[in-house]
Amino acid sequence: MADEIKAPDMESRNFIHAFIEEDVGPGGQFEGMTVHTRFPPEPNGYLHIGHCKALTIDFGTAEKYGGLCNLRMDDTNPTKEDEEFVEAIKEDIHWLGFDWGDRFFFGSDYFEEDYRQAEGLIKKGLAYVCQLTPEEFKEYRGGVGVPARSPYRDRPMEESLDLFRRMRAGEFPDGAMTLRAKIDLASGNFNMRDPVLYRINHLPHHRHGNKWCIYPMYDFAHPIQDALEGITHSLCSLEFEAHRPLYNWVVEHCDLPAKPRQIEFARLGIDHTVMSKRKLRRLVEEGRVSGWDDPRMPTLCGLRRRGYTPRSIRNFCERIGVAKSANVVEYGFLEHCLREDLNAAAERVMAVLRPIKLTITNYPEGKTETVTVENNPVDPAAGTRGVAFSRTLWVEAEDFLEVPVPKYKRLYPGGPECRLKGAYLIRCTGCVKDEAGNVVEILCEYDPESRGGDPTDGRKVKGATIHWVDAATAVDAEVRLYDNLFSDENPDAADKDFIECLNPHSLEILNGCKVESSLAKAKAPANFQFLRQGYFCLDSRDSAPGHLVFNRSVSLKDSFKK
Repeated sequence: MADEIKAPDMESRNFIHAFIEEDVGPGGQFEGMTVHTRFPPEPNGYLHIGHCKALTIDFGTAEKYGGLCNLRMDDTNPTKEDEEFVEAIKEDIHWLGFDWGDRFFFGSDYFEEDYRQAEGLIKKGLAYVCQLTPEEFKEYRGGVGVPARSPYRDRPMEESLDLFRRMRAGEFPDGAMTLRAKIDLASGNFNMRDPVLYRINHLPHHRHGNKWCIYPMYDFAHPIQDALEGITHSLCSLEFEAHRPLYNWVVEHCDLPAKPRQIEFARLGIDHTVMSKRKLRRLVEEGRVSGWDDPRMPTLCGLRRRGYTPRSIRNFCERIGVAKSANVVEYGFLEHCLREDLNAAAERVMAVLRPIKLTITNYPEGKTETVTVENNPVDPAAGTRGVAFSRTLWVEAEDFLEVPVPKYKRLYPGGPECRLKGAYLIRCTGCVKDEAGNVVEILCEYDPESRGGDPTDGRKVKGATIHWVDAATAVDAEVRLYDNLFSDENPDAADKDFIECLNPHSLEILNGCKVESSLAKAKAPANFQFLRQGYFCLDSRDSAPGHLVFNRSVSLKDSFKK
């Protein structure tokens, strides 16, 4: 997959690159060293488009400077972590075209070392066991200008060390004790007010079972892991900016082989979606979507199932840039990047989503011929293919009106000639109705001399060009039309219930659609442009021989304001 992906723009430069070049340059703290980054997802859910920005920054920065990037599962919290998510994360990263080589780690690989460093801080008088209950912890936290308090702060080192070892041995229940760093209870940065380093949690770990009942906090474990892996630059999202002093404190006071530098960037925000794993999990667990890979979800597996390509997503992440301040990107720009990619790569095919029968009354009965259509007019090398054509076709119901509206240029009795894509010129002569008065068949006549329907053949045709499918060879298909999962532009706002913002029209399922017979052999993740309809892909989960299911990836119309 990697050889299909557009390479990063090696000339592009942002503030992260400026810091790195300063650090590895003459006199820098990493002078002459290999740039080494890491991507540390928590395996408690599937990666989404927001994670994608982070991982493209982590892996892409390493690529730019000929460096290395580790993949490390942040599994220091046993709550909701699962091997299923580990494998899904690896699959998504490989799909995007990135690779970590032999540098795959788990945060839990370092549990013994984390514990050893914690004991070291206790022995240095820089950490203590605190017995405040969660309620007391909140009460004693203080406020702006009001220092925090803990009656256990001056507990003797030997006593804290004994209690910490007993915590590990499982003598105390959840919430009974924590290990806290001794930093500054009056700090204006609340993250530095003697933060918790370890807490008791008797839940089994997905890799270690019940071996551990105490777990390190991310702010303590992460800098230790970075240092042990030789990370030079720990790139993370902006919410960790206020945590950077603690990151540096841990690196400074623990006995570690390296001193990584943390650099923060703004998270990716996209309108009409949510990117909280807690909220996405709720959508799945409540059955509001069909799963983590529902094509309406912002997860990478959902986008992949919908027909998004690795190239389109990487181009999107590259083009929105790396910012220091938070911003929200239009969902339409993500669609624009996909549309650009598929316009150049997708094969053009004919598919009729809301079919009505069209009979060419003066075409010989029993005759079938082959007409030639282009596979992709944007790419001459894509060539052409033959499509069956006979007396009876399927066309879109919207291409006929018994009584036309003003400026209607499609089929109606006595109307203008219209072109059948790649075939003949036809003129509507009438229609057939059922007992209820509904039109069930369009009647037309064709011009036998107009074979090819070439718009440059000199014929002045006032009618439109109409796509069609041969009724004798057409294949039935189910087509799913997707829209934004949320009708509200900002469903993630604090004053809104995101569930109430769900779009009731985010999915429309069409049955009995008619597609070219060649699509019966299509295999996921094949992408197509259905002429006049949009870009579609074969559904990777529900499609099967004899039951084709196509997902609309994106419409033809580009709503993004360039």
